Amino acid sequence: MIDTNPKLRPIHAQPIVADGQPGLLLQDPLRLADKALVIPRALMPVLQFSDGTRSLNELYASLMIRAGIQLSIPELERILERFDEVFLLDNERSAAEIEATVGSYRAAPFRPPALAGDGYPAEPEELTELLDGYLKGNPPAGRAIRGVVSPHIDYERGGPVYAEVWHRATRAARDAQVVLILGTDHNGGCGRLTLTGQNYATPYGVLPTDTATVDAVAEAIGQEAAFAEELNHRHEHSIELAAVWLHHARGGEPCPVVPILMGSFQHFVDGEAQPADDPIMVKAVRALRTALEGREALVVAAADLAHIGPAFDDPRPVDNFGLAQLKAQDMSLVDTICAGDAEAFFDAIRQEGNRRNICGLAPIYLMLRLLDDGRGELAGYDRCPADKNHTSFVSICGVALD
Repeated sequence: MIDTNPKLRPIHAQPIVADGQPGLLLQDPLRLADKALVIPRALMPVLQFSDGTRSLNELYASLMIRAGIQLSIPELERILERFDEVFLLDNERSAAEIEATVGSYRAAPFRPPALAGDGYPAEPEELTELLDGYLKGNPPAGRAIRGVVSPHIDYERGGPVYAEVWHRATRAARDAQVVLILGTDHNGGCGRLTLTGQNYATPYGVLPTDTATVDAVAEAIGQEAAFAEELNHRHEHSIELAAVWLHHARGGEPCPVVPILMGSFQHFVDGEAQPADDPIMVKAVRALRTALEGREALVVAAADLAHIGPAFDDPRPVDNFGLAQLKAQDMSLVDTICAGDAEAFFDAIRQEGNRRNICGLAPIYLMLRLLDDGRGELAGYDRCPADKNHTSFVSICGVALD
């Protein structure tokens, strides 16, 4: 039975063509169901108006009067029932499924690699051959470092940049008593800093999570803030892709890690507040500094830079001039990272309104706050095509900070 006031949970709606007709592929970021749902694109207003403020009859009237959609009440009920079948409605049924899924996730011995066998080889020997192939020709590792910016794009496009930065980080990775991995949470809420006590596995074995540090941060920022979006860890690729390179750099030897997903900073960019004054950020920085004090620690920001072009809803394709402009803007931003200046880094993005979609904003910012006086150097840069016409690009970099 459909709720009195049907409300959709946060979902992704991707335009597709199904059976020759335009449609929308509806996907649950938490992947509670093992299947997605496709609806005709003409029914998009059903998504818009199912916000919990309308009864079934009011939803029917809104669709007819405001959107011109002619549906009977039984037809509308069947659509909502399809949503409910795959847990897209915010109701007791989906809440129970989320609770059960969280329990299963936490009870497992580790988080299995989400991309193994797809984004990279699942067998350790094949994975080693792939990553070693990227490493060939890199210059000798330089000074000891405390932090790195590592991409989270796929290895096929970003392999050379991954290799350059992780070659420089090899000594630090092998000496580390703990590694803090800060990853972009592509489904995270504004200002979210999401922890997990679950271990992360790679094809080389299991990287145990430093639960003492996780507990200290959770106590500082509050359990609700720390774990409200913990399920995002299950399928988010940013931490995983850095963890694989870390494990490879250590020759397959495990070490304690602290995996933290970072949500959007767009509300800070829009001027609603400043990250330097945000209570959760302030408490997290203090707790992490205390937990890492006196230990050989490496801080990793698993972060890409700009996302521009039609694939990211930009109206114009990126031409050669746009590519040159992108690099110039990226190098200016990298200068703030290498200077170890978290506020200058954030301010540079804020001044441009984050129009270039710097998805690594949050993890890079927190890394710079934790390293405080770190100084760095560029360790690789590239602009990776993001569509088949080479009119959209993702820019990536590696940075090694002492």
